[in-house]
Amino acid sequence: MSKVIAIVSGGMDSVTMAHQLKEQGDEVHLLSVDYGQRHRKEHDFAAAAAGRLGAPHQTADLSAIGAMFRGSSLTDPTVDVPEQTWEGYGESPNIVPNRNALLLAVAFAIAVVEKAESVAIGIMAGDATSVPDSTPAFLDSFIAMERLATKGYAHPGLSLLAPLAGLQKSDVVLLGERLRVPWTQTWTCLRGGTVHCGRCAACWERQEAFTEAGVDDPTTYEGNRG
Repeated sequence: MSKVIAIVSGGMDSVTMAHQLKEQGDEVHLLSVDYGQRHRKEHDFAAAAAGRLGAPHQTADLSAIGAMFRGSSLTDPTVDVPEQTWEGYGESPNIVPNRNALLLAVAFAIAVVEKAESVAIGIMAGDATSVPDSTPAFLDSFIAMERLATKGYAHPGLSLLAPLAGLQKSDVVLLGERLRVPWTQTWTCLRGGTVHCGRCAACWERQEAFTEAGVDDPTTYEGNRG
């Protein structure tokens, strides 16, 4: 058994990852980061996952930094969440610059404090096409940097896990089905309303993942796609 700091937002990917880590026998510590995102209600679902798994859950409050991320629909109230998907670097207003780097920096600091062997992040295969700090090169560089930054303080075998990195979102659905992840206890929508809007890019991806996996989608949506 190894101790893992799992970055869990409350979305279907990170929650599935947490279930997977627990199933394989790891001691899981769930970490959420509030960076001022409008859909911070997702952390309620991370807390629910921690409760199911019998794992501790903490939320790092960095909400004040959200006001500095101007231009992102996730943190800037003057920018609407678009009803569309995106392709390529720099084309989406849904991108928060350096977000994964920020989440990982916090997680590795907690790993030192908790004497954990690993940090885990729920990056998937498709993320690298639009989010630069989701690429294999970034992950390799980041763990190399952290081993230098925490040398003498962290576990000597400190590692960075991305167990979903080879999976598409539909594969995550199939994995979650096997792990019996309760999908209604996950949150995806970027708008953060009472129910999923069904129209933002994240909701579209969620719906498509269930369709491609051939699994009934139990999510309640505000409206129909298109």
